[in-house]
Amino acid sequence: MSLFLIVFFSLYTGMHLYAFLRAKAAFAFGIETSVLLLGFMAVMILAPVLVRMAEKHGLETVTRNFSYIGYIWLGVIFLFCSASAVTDIYRLSVHTGGLILNKDLSFLGPSAVSSFLLPLIVSISIAAYGYFEALNIRTERIIINTPKLSKEIGRLTIVQISDVHIGLIVREERLGRILSEVKKANPDILVATGDLVDGQINNCNGLSDMIREINPKYGKFAITGNHEFIAGIRQSLEFIKNAGFTVLRGQFITGPINIAGVDDPIAGRLGENRASSEKTLLSGLSKDKFTLLLKHRPLIDKSAVGLFDLQLSGHVHKGQIFPFSLLTKFYYDFYAGFARLSDTSGLYVSRGSGTWGPPIRFFAPPEITVIELVNEK
Repeated sequence: MSLFLIVFFSLYTGMHLYAFLRAKAAFAFGIETSVLLLGFMAVMILAPVLVRMAEKHGLETVTRNFSYIGYIWLGVIFLFCSASAVTDIYRLSVHTGGLILNKDLSFLGPSAVSSFLLPLIVSISIAAYGYFEALNIRTERIIINTPKLSKEIGRLTIVQISDVHIGLIVREERLGRILSEVKKANPDILVATGDLVDGQINNCNGLSDMIREINPKYGKFAITGNHEFIAGIRQSLEFIKNAGFTVLRGQFITGPINIAGVDDPIAGRLGENRASSEKTLLSGLSKDKFTLLLKHRPLIDKSAVGLFDLQLSGHVHKGQIFPFSLLTKFYYDFYAGFARLSDTSGLYVSRGSGTWGPPIRFFAPPEITVIELVNEK
């Protein structure tokens, strides 16, 4: 975790320095303006830390308002640096072309002012659009024909929510939108594939009550994500159980189908991992029943492929804000949607139902996933 924080704050500080230099080049402001701007940026850089400190001291209203400002700013500065990088590449291309052709092509390049204002307008516009996209919950549907579902049941509806991140920003309104789509799907089984909670989750009891109102015929099941451990595993588990979920930590249940769940890998680093290997966990399950594996990160244990029919994962958010999705696509072999792993095993990676950090999504709309199992005999 400390390495992550070092990398994050180093990159975040670098983005602010880059933005400051672009603004300085565009407007050539003096020392007073420089000090004010650098002071504001310093506060924004420290905003995630200040939010956590205020939250721990019970300053809930202040914390929520400041978290919106700080995290929206995070999204804007990321988008600004991304758009500015495109501008820089274009300017470099013009300069390189001029050297190759031995001509002055500077008239084709944008001015310093334009190079700052255009990315700023683009980033603010995308952030505004992305704020509303994050509220627009999509329903993705998958139909799986299987002989492993009894004729008596015929059809079974499983609904997946993932990466809701209930906390300072995902509160009653946003959670209500997610649960409204869940209710419309009328699930027989509801599963939460990690990061249901975020932060310190103080004063969230009413939110667990909202989830507890949903009572599928065959139950609700959840697993831990990395944020359950970041928020504090004991209070996270208490919240999840109060919401009516059975938490599977290296465990399984059998019913109309087999459902197995494992802890997020961060549990092992914190000495909290209770899981045996996935192969050991799944080997004891009846192969005559459809087996659902709940695993927060879309990582594949090759030794377990063939022992489950479908793995449901999340974590990646499909990058949440483009172009960050290009990095997640590079890091994860499977970062969104359905993938066939073998003749008998598949994987579905949710884009996530909520947001982490900035309440913004761009080219990665939030979702709930409806999986219909249909008897094919």
